[in-house]
Amino acid sequence: MSDDIKKVCAREALKLIKSGTIIGLGGGSTISYLIQYIKEDANLEVKVVTPSVKTRLLCIQNGLEVLYTSAVEQISVAFDGCDEVDESLNALKSGGGIHTKEKLIASMAEDYILLVDDTKFVNRLTFKHPVVLEILEDSLAYVQRKVTELGGKPSIRTSAAKDGFTVTENGNLLLDVHFEQVGDIAKLESELQQIRGVVDTSLFVNVATKALIAGESDVRLVSAAKN
Repeated sequence: MSDDIKKVCAREALKLIKSGTIIGLGGGSTISYLIQYIKEDANLEVKVVTPSVKTRLLCIQNGLEVLYTSAVEQISVAFDGCDEVDESLNALKSGGGIHTKEKLIASMAEDYILLVDDTKFVNRLTFKHPVVLEILEDSLAYVQRKVTELGGKPSIRTSAAKDGFTVTENGNLLLDVHFEQVGDIAKLESELQQIRGVVDTSLFVNVATKALIAGESDVRLVSAAKN
């Protein structure tokens, strides 16, 4: 997404925020622009919860009050990005490794809105990015066996900037699992969640309520179908 498109998307997101509410903000540069626009709007007063350390610091630097998520029961709206989202608003995140906290904030929100450009909006998730599992360290070998039985190819996430495995803020490991073909996305999410030792997955099914899809010519608001 170009900077201009990110700015347009952030401007549209700003219109969906009500003053006097608590909002959730994920990570990424589009969220950074949104923080800037919130700061510039003198008529808008909000408090923020976020799963992202970078976003928390940016909010504080811009004079926005950040609350401890543990002290908040419900929020009005949350905004986040993703690697891919489909027409059913199934979404996949692979990069940040903070999906457990992202999903928590999404569940707390009356609206959970994904901010993406139109290249990330697909008919159906392609799974060209891995599904990331946050797992208990003791469960590593067991979880690897179980996801392999489901057709996945697991690999433990490492970082060139750190010796050893990547560890989440919760003290857990991240397991990247590649799937070539997924027949039933909701079923896969359910099966992964049921594996003992899996804290949460980066596959978001029935979580997002809306998506702002930004393109060169316009921004579309797509809503989840009512069951």
